[in-house]
Amino acid sequence: MDRLNTLARRVPVNAVYAAGFLPFLWIVWLTFTNGLGPDPVKEIELRLGELGLQFLVAGLVVTPLRWGGLNLIRFRRAIGLIAFFYVSMHLLAWGILDMGLRWSEMAADLVKRWYIIIGMVGFVAMIPLALTSNNASVRRLGAATWNNLHRLTYVAALAGAIHYVVLVKAWPIEPLFYLGAVLALLAARLWRSQSKRRAQAA
Repeated sequence: MDRLNTLARRVPVNAVYAAGFLPFLWIVWLTFTNGLGPDPVKEIELRLGELGLQFLVAGLVVTPLRWGGLNLIRFRRAIGLIAFFYVSMHLLAWGILDMGLRWSEMAADLVKRWYIIIGMVGFVAMIPLALTSNNASVRRLGAATWNNLHRLTYVAALAGAIHYVVLVKAWPIEPLFYLGAVLALLAARLWRSQSKRRAQAA
């Protein structure tokens, strides 16, 4: 682990941002080269949403890895902001490319398709996270308040995973895998928190 931590410290945070942006450039390339199949808009929506969920899960994984000795905390902010970027692009793809900013139809979709509401809940939960992902916000809010606020990550990840499962209207492995991963990561946090409380009470 010491060797891995040493290697991780040598990786600049900007490299994480750059790597996180590469899948978006790939989607853009496929869009302009007709590489997204017969329904490119739906494919764009799906890929952007999957990437957002993947980075949300990656952000949740950082803490358990630290319990095991691998410290990637310095990259967690970048991972979270990349997740917010992809979820925002997913929402914009739905609103602009799919719905054409037809607000009445978008409102009707919200009522008719409740999984969209779940996705919106996840997106709204991410907004304060993105706005406060800076050192100035940590100083202004205080570490305890900032940490409590950033537990909204759990809401965003769980909402995103449920949104994906319900969206596909079936039971394929991939959406269920993401939901299972999110539930397992949240359960691990709950178990560790309860273990600490029991240890302190003993």
